[in-house]
Amino acid sequence: MKKRHHTPEQVIRKLAEGDKLLNQGQDLIEVCRHLEIAESTWHRWKAQYGGMKANDAKRLKELESENSRLKKIVADLSLDNDMLKEIARGKF
Repeated sequence: MKKRHHTPEQVIRKLAEGDKLLNQGQDLIEVCRHLEIAESTWHRWKAQYGGMKANDAKRLKELESENSRLKKIVADLSLDNDMLKEIARGKF
């Protein structure tokens, strides 16, 4: 089975559709089958994107990518700092 990657907007749209179907009385298994996702995916998405709107999810994705970029910068600077300390001690 091919692994799909859904955008946060798609996830929120599917969660809203699934909630609507659940409120109409369908079982969670039927809803997941209709949305073409696994039940575990439903629960994971619900925990992650539960009360979000589409623009909130987009902002979350932007913040996650910025956080990743900043972590890389900190790692590089930390490595540079360690190298300079080694050179200052004369152990090269």
